Amino acid sequence: MTIDKQALRERYSPKPVPECHICGEEMTIQRISASRITYGCTGATYDDIGCHYAEGRSIADDHYEQSRVTVVDVSDPDVLALLDELEAETGYREGAFIACNRWHDKFRETEDKLECAERRIAELEARTVNLSKLSVGEVMHLSGFSRDYAEGWCAGNDNAIHEIRAAGIKVKGE
Repeated sequence: MTIDKQALRERYSPKPVPECHICGEEMTIQRISASRITYGCTGATYDDIGCHYAEGRSIADDHYEQSRVTVVDVSDPDVLALLDELEAETGYREGAFIACNRWHDKFRETEDKLECAERRIAELEARTVNLSKLSVGEVMHLSGFSRDYAEGWCAGNDNAIHEIRAAGIKVKGE
């Protein structure tokens, strides 16, 4: 069910004072009974001295009689307050929905990045590092290093193989 909030607001808002359909002046309240307000155009003006009638007018002339109109005023400030609360709550809900969508999008982006990172880690862990284990004599022969330097190189190579295996990467070449 859809509620036409604007129609409710118009229906329960105070009605403006009508203008006289004869002369166009703002009418005055002549009688109030429950929600019915009777307006009439008296042609009267009010100032510091008192009430004055326009020339040729009196309190109960034909103009007054023909201009009378009864308006049903069902204005209700409680309904208007409820509409204001409803609109505020709707705005809050829409804002929360937008924020939720943003977080959902960020979650999806992060999830995609995580999947890419996991695939890359799996690729790196699946590959085999080719690191030959050479003897001190082979290192001396291939590189021309001294015995001490070749022993240090072999020890470093052994340490590298150990650390690579500890990281979960396969080592080939032994």
